[in-house]
Amino acid sequence: MPILMYHAVSTAPNDATRALSVAPEAFAEQMALIDDLGFTPVSTAQLARWWRATGPLPERPVLITFDDGYEGVHRHALPVLAKHGFASTLFVSTGWLRGTYDTGGGLDTMLDWDQVRELADEGVEIGGHSHTHPQLDQLTDDTLRFELTRCREIVADELGSAPVSFAYPYGYSSRRVREAVREAGYGQALAVGNALARRRQGPYALQRVTVHRNTGIEEFERLVEGRAIARNFARDRALTKGYAMVRRARQVRKAIRSRV
Repeated sequence: MPILMYHAVSTAPNDATRALSVAPEAFAEQMALIDDLGFTPVSTAQLARWWRATGPLPERPVLITFDDGYEGVHRHALPVLAKHGFASTLFVSTGWLRGTYDTGGGLDTMLDWDQVRELADEGVEIGGHSHTHPQLDQLTDDTLRFELTRCREIVADELGSAPVSFAYPYGYSSRRVREAVREAGYGQALAVGNALARRRQGPYALQRVTVHRNTGIEEFERLVEGRAIARNFARDRALTKGYAMVRRARQVRKAIRSRV
C-alpha cells in the first residue's frame, strides 16, 4: 500500500523547505484524485492494528503523512482533509514547534500547540518525530533515548495521550535506533525508502513515497497506484544508498576514536 510523505504545504516556502513542500492547490488536487480513485485513507495506528490482527484492510488503503510540523498543515491541509473526511498522521518534532519547548530549529513557520490540538481534535493522529530532529543513528545511546522519550513526554503532556507512531528524521534508522524506538514505547515507525509499504517490512521499517513540489498530478497518480515507483525515484535511491555508506563510515570512525 502507498504511504505518502508530505512536509510543508505552503504558497511561499523558504529555500530550506521548498523542494519538499507542495502548493495548497496541488495538495487539494492530489486529495481530490485520491477520492476519485476510490482510495480509503487510514492513520498509521489504524494500519498497525489491522496488520497485527491480520484483519482485512479497507478498500484501496492509503496513508497520508506529514513530517516536522509546519504551520501550513493546519492552514491549508486540514480544511482539505476535512472536506474529504480523510484520516492522516502528523509526525511532530516537539522542539521545532512554537511554544514552551521551542529550541529554535524549525526550518519555516511551524505549528503551535493550539494548532496541534485542533488537528488532533479533527481526527489527525499525532505521532513523534524526535525532539530536535537529529540524525538518530549518529547519536549516543543516552542522547538517542532523550530524543525519543522527550518527544513522547511532551506530546503526552500537551494532548493528554502519548503518541504510538514514530517517523525517523531524514528517513534513516538502524537496528539500534529501531530497538530504541520500540523501547521508548512507540508501536510502529515509518522510514522513507520510496517504495510501497508491505507487511514483511515489519512495524518499525514501513516505507513511504515522497511527494515533492514538482510532483505533477500524473506522476502523483502513478505513485498512489504503485506504478513505476522504482523508476521515478531511481536517483533518490542512488543518493540514499551513497549517503548510507557515508553514515556507516562516520559511525566506524566514531567507534575508533572512542577506543583511542
